[in-house]
Amino acid sequence: MQYFATVARTGQISLAAAESNVSQSAMTAAIAELEKALDTLLFERQRTGVALTHHGHLFLQHAQRVLEAAEDAARHPFRERSVVGGSLELAASYTVLGYFLLPFVASFRKLHPQAAIVPVEQGREHIEEAVASGEVELAVALTSNMIEPRRFHRVVLARSRRQLWVSASNPLAELSQVAMADVVDYPYIVPAVDEGDVSAMRYWTDAGLLPATFIRTSSMEAVREMVALDLGVTILSDMVFRPWSLEGRRIRAVPLKQPIPTMEVGLIWRKGHRLSPVADAFRRYLQVAVGARSED
Repeated sequence: MQYFATVARTGQISLAAAESNVSQSAMTAAIAELEKALDTLLFERQRTGVALTHHGHLFLQHAQRVLEAAEDAARHPFRERSVVGGSLELAASYTVLGYFLLPFVASFRKLHPQAAIVPVEQGREHIEEAVASGEVELAVALTSNMIEPRRFHRVVLARSRRQLWVSASNPLAELSQVAMADVVDYPYIVPAVDEGDVSAMRYWTDAGLLPATFIRTSSMEAVREMVALDLGVTILSDMVFRPWSLEGRRIRAVPLKQPIPTMEVGLIWRKGHRLSPVADAFRRYLQVAVGARSED
């Protein structure tokens, strides 16, 4: 399951093998054995690597829960429940809450049942001001969007590359890489959440290009469905990528030739502020869980 989850995340058996310190043949054999045991294909092979099938995507959700439970058991096999208590209002943006943070909150609460972590969805500007003023003690935000990140103590928790999303029938889906110039003739879908429109305009401006048509929506599921129906294309991070729309239509991610800044998720708190016991416990838990180090 660990090998399967790593291949699903990297999209390439060779990268997954290198990351897991095993040979590519051993990784391939392990995936084949798992597919045989489940009697279904988990990946479909492509020129650029592999992509989850519909059954693979469903199995990944189960596998991740099993791996999280195993990790918790191995990390705390005989440890008594922590006495850390108190309440923490944790600010986070739409994308961070929906695609990153909540499983960590659930795991932390299992380890510290007397602690209450209350996630509160806020926009990036509100998060920065609330943390700076002391209204909010701790936040997890898209630090790649922050204007003045050095105002805060900051721990980068994850970086996620951006790729082009297209329908399975789109001609660009067959390419190993695409240039920004290949994309301009297609309607471009912009998610109007977490400053997705601002980020999009930034890398289009850097490329010196502009799509002929923009389609804006505040729904990520609408983005996926429009891409899957070949009504347009978009460039978004791997963190929010899913290979299927809600209606089960296929979506493909294609690497870009031009370097696009990654989406960065980070933990922030006010400089000079000593965190409360529950906030400090959650900060330390997150850093250990993702293997992160402080940046500022």
